[in-house]
Amino acid sequence: MQVAEAPQPQARLSPAAEAKKRKAFWTKQFYLWHWVSSAICLAAMLLFAVTGITLNHAGAIAAKPEVTTRTLKLPAEMLVPLAVKEGEAEEKKPLPEDTAKWLGKELRTTVAGKTAEWSEFEVYVSLPRPGGDAWLTIDRESGEVGYELTKRGPVSYLNDLHKGRNTGPAWGWFIDIFSVACVIFCLTGLALLCVHAKRRPKTWPVVAAGVVLPLIIIVFFIH
Repeated sequence: MQVAEAPQPQARLSPAAEAKKRKAFWTKQFYLWHWVSSAICLAAMLLFAVTGITLNHAGAIAAKPEVTTRTLKLPAEMLVPLAVKEGEAEEKKPLPEDTAKWLGKELRTTVAGKTAEWSEFEVYVSLPRPGGDAWLTIDRESGEVGYELTKRGPVSYLNDLHKGRNTGPAWGWFIDIFSVACVIFCLTGLALLCVHAKRRPKTWPVVAAGVVLPLIIIVFFIH
């Protein structure tokens, strides 16, 4: 009959070895989060860096607006919900669903869900967009539709993406996610600087310069 051997107790690491093990673990995590966040940020950071330059020199970049106008006429059956009602007050509300879908298809733009300004004689819908503007009016009696689209070029379009101007909720969510990824990228980069600072004595002077320089410009050169 064989007697089972008792398990050998694991040797405990010294405090120095434990500290080294913890450092290795966190360094690995910093590298992981740093490269993942940099991958997420890459395209958007290039976009925001380039458009930061174009916004800073917007006055020097010429843009020739391109204006397109169209005239349409609503189908007769769509005039009924648009007809003027006695005693009706001016108000703001979306267009009827079928009318908005028809206009969106004809004009190749999103009209559904947009707030319209209803007056006694016409309905006005503002359709702002990145890099341009648009609007349409509907004569409530005749059903005549006037549409105007203004495009200010690709630079203006990218600048508006930078500012989140008239870009809709999807782009707003993207900017929020991108901003969080940038924060993670910066903080993990700082953590990696801390890890390697002993071997790179110029680390903290360069970091300090990156913090102090914009502060000096803000305090002494911005009025």
